[in-house]
Amino acid sequence: MAGPSQPKVVDEVWSDERVKRFLSMEAYGDASHDYHVLVKAYRGMRADDFGRFLGFFKAAGRDLNATDKQGRTLWLIIKTQRLAGPYLDAAAAHL
Repeated sequence: MAGPSQPKVVDEVWSDERVKRFLSMEAYGDASHDYHVLVKAYRGMRADDFGRFLGFFKAAGRDLNATDKQGRTLWLIIKTQRLAGPYLDAAAAHL
């Protein structure tokens, strides 16, 4: 929590190790493991870090087109979000 004793950190540089930690996340219930990890990375990373993550994700043999229970990819879901452009560009470089 940020506050007077803990100032908010912005634009923190993430190491490769920190980015790769997302690869070991576990999915909830019966959700697609790869889809769950992609969503968590998208929500938790800046676009540049997300682009690096996608390279590690793909190199690990993971499915960039994993789907949710309704058969939608992350890319389909976020394509209409106002700030998703850089994330979609990062994905296009790896798809």
